Amino acid sequence: MGEISIKITISDRIYPLKVNVEEEEIVRRAAKMINERIKDYQDNYAVRDKQDLLSMAVLHYATAVLRTENKVQNQDTAVADKVEELDILLNDFFAK
Repeated sequence: MGEISIKITISDRIYPLKVNVEEEEIVRRAAKMINERIKDYQDNYAVRDKQDLLSMAVLHYATAVLRTENKVQNQDTAVADKVEELDILLNDFFAK
């Protein structure tokens, strides 16, 4: 498809972006999540500075991404180990 121009608001600032049509919903949802996280921090902590709130939101999501990457890597390793075990069993079976 093509690119479209959209405007995203994060922490009361408007950001004009060009995104692929397929990614528009994802970008809008991401902006919504960021704004909700900022509001949550603003409501629950004594932080009012926008930069601090943005930094806390970024740290939250970066940590979540790293946790997910680590989990996927561990699952990939576990799957590879199981495939290797199965390969050994099959080789032993067909060698007889």
